[in-house]
Amino acid sequence: MKTDIEIAQSVRMRPIVQVADEAGIAEEYLEQYGKYKAKIDLSLLKKTAQKQGKLILVTAITPTPAGEGKTTTTIGLADGMRRIGKKVIVALREPSLGPVFGVKGGAAGGGYAQVVPMEEINLHFTGDFHAISAANNLLAAMIDNHIYQGNALQIDPRRVTWKRCVDMNDRQLRFCIDGLGGKANGVPREDGYDITVASEIMAVLCLSNGISDLKERLSRIVIGYNYSGKPVMAGQLKAAGAMAALLKDALKPNLVQTLEGTPALVHGGPFANIAHGCNSIVATKMAQRLGDYAVTEAGFGADLGAEKFLDIKCRFAGLQPSAVVMVATIRALKMHGGLRKELLGEKNVDALEKGLPNLLRHVSNIRSVYHLPCVVAVNRFPTDTEEEIALVIQKCRSLGVNVVLSEVWAKGGEGGMALAEEVVRLCEQPNTFSFCYEDEDPLEEKIRKIVTRIYGGEGVEFSAEAAKQMRGFKKMGYGHLPVCMAKTQYSFSDNAKLLGAPEGFTVTVRSLRICAGAGFIVALTGEIMTMPGLPKVPAAENIDVDEEGVISGLF
Repeated sequence: MKTDIEIAQSVRMRPIVQVADEAGIAEEYLEQYGKYKAKIDLSLLKKTAQKQGKLILVTAITPTPAGEGKTTTTIGLADGMRRIGKKVIVALREPSLGPVFGVKGGAAGGGYAQVVPMEEINLHFTGDFHAISAANNLLAAMIDNHIYQGNALQIDPRRVTWKRCVDMNDRQLRFCIDGLGGKANGVPREDGYDITVASEIMAVLCLSNGISDLKERLSRIVIGYNYSGKPVMAGQLKAAGAMAALLKDALKPNLVQTLEGTPALVHGGPFANIAHGCNSIVATKMAQRLGDYAVTEAGFGADLGAEKFLDIKCRFAGLQPSAVVMVATIRALKMHGGLRKELLGEKNVDALEKGLPNLLRHVSNIRSVYHLPCVVAVNRFPTDTEEEIALVIQKCRSLGVNVVLSEVWAKGGEGGMALAEEVVRLCEQPNTFSFCYEDEDPLEEKIRKIVTRIYGGEGVEFSAEAAKQMRGFKKMGYGHLPVCMAKTQYSFSDNAKLLGAPEGFTVTVRSLRICAGAGFIVALTGEIMTMPGLPKVPAAENIDVDEEGVISGLF
């Protein structure tokens, strides 16, 4: 059996100018990065402002080590829609180097449902993440330089909240002390690093509508507090212009293609368990303007990526989804039912029945909280039995939701045609999309509604620190902002060990972060880290390149 990278390297790609032409992008708007990838000038958005294709969100059950295949399904669905004659554009996030070299691997799909050039997308791509890291660290350097050069803004070094970042899993950098070595080397203070995809600059880039909006958001970033306890912003340091200059090209969406030649916009990559987990607003809008259908995905399970897509991104961008695809595998559901990974290939209807509530809660949230039409896409494995498939269909039908078997990993767009037909049908149904919480809800009420309405928990507890921060943010005028939950991706709760659809739990918010530039408050729960670490055997150990420059070991 071929690996993902072997499949990707075996397919002949079309020149990117041909892909652009099919998407309706004139060459004057195209900035080529070699033969097979390009950036699209933002001025195209103004030219196509009157067009609005239907928006399809692909999300999934709570992830397990068994895998679900959300990105693979997103790509295969788009290829399937193209095969049934629909003009479709797929919009995805860019992969982070941390997971690529860690344990999760890349994020370009799998099997015969991938975006290419796979190796370049998973590694440096067009340099967007490097630009984001540079802008983030420029601000950090300007903060410390301002303090060193006399500190006219009276920034309290003990209350600098802005961290440096690097796009790599590096636990060693979570906490550090810098400015050591004497007066000439700066002011000593406690510092730390976030991974780039969890940085506020990543969120700012993905939520900006253009350069002017980008600069305004950068100016609003809170970098810390002065000795009087008042917030200090990046605009006061006169940093926004230079940061925007570093980000001007990164703000432009990247055009690539699927293995079958479907146009794909791959742009931005915030983590969904820490940040808001969606590709950029400009890429999503461009996909809607260029296609009759835009297929996008949001990271991890629907309690994280989809909740943030719907409550944060759609709120900011005025997006109205037409349909939602909920991805699941019978193997993963059996794992939620308590079955060990090595036994997942065996028929076990009891374990499946115990794990199904996870899928049903996610589906119910989409239907009952957000009032959106939904279809369940089951990624079929050879070990799935007819009895197990029938049980999933029966349970989902009780919620008024159809189940479609997906074989896009093995068959590409052909294996996604049945799913495409159902999605097109759903897109024609009217919906009354609504948010989980309202703008005017107090911060604690927004968090409580997410926990009780989406997670299925009983309530929320705030640490003394979080309660104090909440009072401070309200006093500063930030109480109206949406909430971005930072939570384990492996459970509806804040405890990664509670699988399935747990009940009766309480989520503990240990601290809050203000992301005034991005426009939301981050609520950190459980043991979630904003800088991951590498596993005992990182994927990096298996990645190599030969004399011809051919990369191997990516997955």
